[in-house]
Amino acid sequence: MSKIEIACFNPESAMIAFGNGADRIELCDGLSEGGTTPDFEDMKKLREKITIPIFVMIRPRGGDFTYTDSEFEQMKKDLVHLKSLKADGFVFGILDENDEVNVDQNKALIQLAAPLPCTFHRAFDRAASLEDSLEKVIECGFTTILTSGQKPNVSEGKENLKKLVELSDGRIEILVGGGLRSSNIEEIRAVTNAGYFHSSAITDGGAFANPDEVAALKSK
Repeated sequence: MSKIEIACFNPESAMIAFGNGADRIELCDGLSEGGTTPDFEDMKKLREKITIPIFVMIRPRGGDFTYTDSEFEQMKKDLVHLKSLKADGFVFGILDENDEVNVDQNKALIQLAAPLPCTFHRAFDRAASLEDSLEKVIECGFTTILTSGQKPNVSEGKENLKKLVELSDGRIEILVGGGLRSSNIEEIRAVTNAGYFHSSAITDGGAFANPDEVAALKSK
């Protein structure tokens, strides 16, 4: 059966996702920036209430995915702190100046996160060559790639997503996300053969997950 991860930009959405059948939560802040590192206090409180896995975003700011030395140090500190708050996994992605996967920096964070799993987020959709980037992400040691197939959304990227699922051949999970809703998940699943799907479940342009949409995504 397919699984659903809900991107939650506030504690309220995390509780809605948990209460309406989500399999996993991606906890972040910064909705308008596409996700940044969440507040430590939010993680602490949610951990006491939520029993499904919480994967935490490690991203010090919006914008591109190439970080200064001080930003990279901040990412390491934040990861270690959130690990101590019992996060179940982490979500990040670092590119170099040429939009190639930065193997060294990603590996360093994965080593800090160990033994917890890590997802390479939608920085993948800005990365160069689909196939080369896939192999580099696998080489780093990530367990999952969150992607819309290097297109603006999953509907436009569905053929690339299908290709990624085939190329990955079980070596890494392809987490399909970016414009995914209950209205298109069945078609996207049929084309891609993916098994894990990602959505904010925000349907009104606001900031909170819609409980009915979470339930609908899960039911399909």
